[in-house]
Amino acid sequence: MAASPPILIVPGIGDSPEGHWQDLWIGTLPRAQKVEQQDWENPRISDWLRNLEDALQANPGALIVAHSLGCSLVAHAAVRGYADLIGGALLVAPPDLELRTPIREQLAAFAPVPAARLPFPAIVATSSDDPFVSPRRVRLFAAQWGAELVDLGGAGHVNIASGHGPWPEGLRLLRRLAEMSRSRVAA
Repeated sequence: MAASPPILIVPGIGDSPEGHWQDLWIGTLPRAQKVEQQDWENPRISDWLRNLEDALQANPGALIVAHSLGCSLVAHAAVRGYADLIGGALLVAPPDLELRTPIREQLAAFAPVPAARLPFPAIVATSSDDPFVSPRRVRLFAAQWGAELVDLGGAGHVNIASGHGPWPEGLRLLRRLAEMSRSRVAA
């Protein structure tokens, strides 16, 4: 039996604090590690990309589990030549960085989110009441990326504030992504 692939946890702005499902998964999933950033509150796309790319080079074939701004980061990495190092991506609660609200200067560099088809298996998990993206926009993201879309219903931003601790449904999605990745490699 093949060894399980490495898992790279890619939080969004503010990191994934203690009790967040990403934080809990790091402690329970074999081969899971967080892609660390120097400044979680003031993201610089060049720094964040470099750290993700370093993690991918050290863990080729990794499954990425991204949340919020981390989803945008993965889309940027995919179009910058690192897609061949990614085994698959679970993209949870991708934000719409082009909302007509004032955007923090640091986030402006992450927009627009690349619309290119992702050349690896991807699942987008979204909520019908996420305050950072409309259902219409997240459907567009999933379609552009060629990703499977999973509607979680009224799950907010899929974080601690919306009541998500260990998030067993997310673990089921990660297992499905791993199966999709294995099928792709076997083909």
